[in-house]
Amino acid sequence: MVGTSRMRSVEEHLDDILAGVRELPVESVPLDAALGRVLAREVTATTAIPPFDNSAMDGYAVRAEDVRGASDTAIVSLPVSADLPAGAAADARLEPGTAARIMTGAPVPPGADAIVPVEHTDGGTASVRVHREPTLGAHVRRAGTDLEAGATVLPPGVTLTSRAIAAAASAGRATVEVHARPRVAVISTGSELVPPGEPTRRGQIPDSNSFLLAAAVAEAGGAALRLGSVADDVDALRALLERAAREADAIVLSGGVSVGAYDVVKELLAPLGVRFGTVRMQPGKPQGFGHWLDGTPIFALPGNPVSAAVSFEVFVRPALRRLQGLPEVHRPRSTGTAEVGWRTPPGRRQYIPVTIVRDAAGAARVRPATAGGSGSHLVASLALADGLAIVDAEVEEVCHGDVVEVLDWRDQPPTA
Repeated sequence: MVGTSRMRSVEEHLDDILAGVRELPVESVPLDAALGRVLAREVTATTAIPPFDNSAMDGYAVRAEDVRGASDTAIVSLPVSADLPAGAAADARLEPGTAARIMTGAPVPPGADAIVPVEHTDGGTASVRVHREPTLGAHVRRAGTDLEAGATVLPPGVTLTSRAIAAAASAGRATVEVHARPRVAVISTGSELVPPGEPTRRGQIPDSNSFLLAAAVAEAGGAALRLGSVADDVDALRALLERAAREADAIVLSGGVSVGAYDVVKELLAPLGVRFGTVRMQPGKPQGFGHWLDGTPIFALPGNPVSAAVSFEVFVRPALRRLQGLPEVHRPRSTGTAEVGWRTPPGRRQYIPVTIVRDAAGAARVRPATAGGSGSHLVASLALADGLAIVDAEVEEVCHGDVVEVLDWRDQPPTA
């Protein structure tokens, strides 16, 4: 990208980034530390699931032929020969003409072939009166009906949710093999930045980007190391990058990537081979990507907050997903109908923060989150936005009723 004035496409820049990152090593973690991690090796069942025939109901284990024809007018009475709570071994065989009181999850005793729910009996403990005939095999969960021993429970590439962790535990696994969580150092550059909450003088603003990007790293499954802001000083930036490279798997910088006189990010990193240039997008036109001296990937994003947020979504998030070994690096997209019209930048793909409302059928209606549209400085629009509308570079104007591509930041969009 250095040495050319040609603007690159979003796809060209992203392809370079994805080619420049590799999956992180695999590590073994206990199940209680596995939430949100990406599975690197398949999980197989150590035993059949369930491992033994068990009762699906509280009731009585019986031989179906012993209670054939039972009804309200033809009650069958059987002696209760055993009491089987969950966890009982149930080795004793059920003799013909008897019943065993059984709880949900308890092993079905040998010889029994049906469960009579307690609701279909008088609930007796010494003997039981059955007033409804069960079918053969009723309410018996057979061993291996969920999974046979050795069967795959979870394939690699799965992000471990609470349900997936429960499946692994049911399969008898105490640990799982996952990709390492990417450690990402986040640095904002600019002498005008001060930590939030500290007094500002004329010309200074609070540093919001390091908080924005660190939170975005966490949302993408990474572990953020927020190093705060650094002044426009090459030596100070070099020292912070040296620390970041020691402690992180990737580095995200914001600010100092354009054509300003004090863009120290370019001054320091371009001679090291980090590529800087322009991408046909708005916001987020100036971009940089490369590697530190030790090979740590460096993402150099523009400093305006909306530009930084959009750049993270389009370029950094896919790379973090690649580092985690996820098979799909892109967020799903859909379409929506524009409730109002807006102008688009000539010759550049637009990523505009929008509010999204979906009707009961899931159809989306979108409008710019603020009157300022996709202005790169409009940080308030990020808080109001539900996602981004993406408009191709060839489109000169979005009109009311037009269908646009939509990237929804929310996991479960509310309905109207």
